[in-house]
Amino acid sequence: MTFSPPPRTRFAPSPSGYLHIGGARTALFNYLFARHHGGTFVLRIEDTDRERSTEESIAAILDSLRWLAIDWDEGPFFQSQRIAAHVAGAERLLKAGLAYPCYCSSEALDAKRKVALAAGRNPLYDGTCRDLAPGARSGPHTVRFRGPKDGETVIDDLVKGRVVFQNAELDDLIILRTDGSPIYNFCVVVDDVDMQITHVIRGDDHLANTPRQILLYQALGAPLPAFAHVPLILGPDKTRLSKRHGAMAVTAYRDMGLLPGAVVNYLVRLGWSHGDQEIFSRTELIEKFTLENVGKAAGIFNIEKMLWLSAHYLRQLSPLELTRAARPFIKRRGWPVPGDEAWLTKALATEQERAKTLGELVDLSYFYLLDDIPLDAAATAKFLTPAVRPVLVALRDALAALEPWSVETLTATFQRIMETHKLALGKLAQPVRVAVTGGTASPGIFEVLDVLGRERTLARIDRALASIAS
Repeated sequence: MTFSPPPRTRFAPSPSGYLHIGGARTALFNYLFARHHGGTFVLRIEDTDRERSTEESIAAILDSLRWLAIDWDEGPFFQSQRIAAHVAGAERLLKAGLAYPCYCSSEALDAKRKVALAAGRNPLYDGTCRDLAPGARSGPHTVRFRGPKDGETVIDDLVKGRVVFQNAELDDLIILRTDGSPIYNFCVVVDDVDMQITHVIRGDDHLANTPRQILLYQALGAPLPAFAHVPLILGPDKTRLSKRHGAMAVTAYRDMGLLPGAVVNYLVRLGWSHGDQEIFSRTELIEKFTLENVGKAAGIFNIEKMLWLSAHYLRQLSPLELTRAARPFIKRRGWPVPGDEAWLTKALATEQERAKTLGELVDLSYFYLLDDIPLDAAATAKFLTPAVRPVLVALRDALAALEPWSVETLTATFQRIMETHKLALGKLAQPVRVAVTGGTASPGIFEVLDVLGRERTLARIDRALASIAS
């Protein structure tokens, strides 16, 4: 499908908190749709709720989008800087008779709402001020949109299909508060009209707002955008996604050490598919993304699947890319960052296949980066026994004289000691592994010793021997 002119999409977050998984996916879908069709992706910060909007949240949203490489073409625009345009739009509707002043107090409205609910009726505004003659009253008032009370409003949704709302069930929406400030639903429409947004792609929790917004578009004499309401993301228990499911702000995944490509790949597959393909490059996503392949069922968040993707992307990094990405995580833990980049690259490469995140990679590599490493008590009791002490002494002496120090010579030395003492590799490798790494799990023992080098290896074996003697 081609569009003329090319589509204009927008991501319009409210800066009352960090960017979470659902918002990030909405941004991604808008970005991919615009890129796929050669259109424009607009970023708009909907910060008219000044009590809840914060500069910290704005910064976090922008940082998250940049980290995910969801780059915008226009913006960021700030809704709070467009109040004059919103008010002017409301005044146009007032002059056209498509809006009216409402003098009902909040207390009176609350009382009417309670009466309607008690009677089992939908608590819609009862229209007390709808047909007041101009100038019949004065004083504090809101401005309400005069919505039609018959007929229906239809959404031909690009994801959900045809959705019909009866106009009689739609309230006369307040568009200006008593203090003259515009409300969200009206600001959104005015901004979308002025920014010439052609496609509104958002979560289906916004579906209830859409018929009111459609009526506002029509009242303003503006063309309707196409709407696409994508299903929400749920936890594995099919309830609304929350922290207990492992869902966090995008910045939290960044700080864990997931790679942005993995997070993007995971997000796009929460509700969209292209055959059985699981892993997509950015180029492939832009080439293949269409709304036709967005499903109607909710996406189910699975942190293990996200980590699986992260591990895949981590393994695709070149050794140098891996090292440069891991350096900030070493620093964040307060550990010394080795100046020898070639050595650090060699060390981290041994853990690349085992790690799912950059944070895990650094944690797994702690015994390379630190010398004062604890010995696991259970592993020590099992493997560093008096019976193994003579073998460790023999190995230590052989390693002290070993030239050159390499995986090949280390392998041959171990083989010689094993033959002399009639041991299988595990009976020798595990005590050495505990001695030099502190535990029983590590990369291959020869690769570990090669990275540690002679001096550090001998120092750690000496410490283990001392612990056995005591």
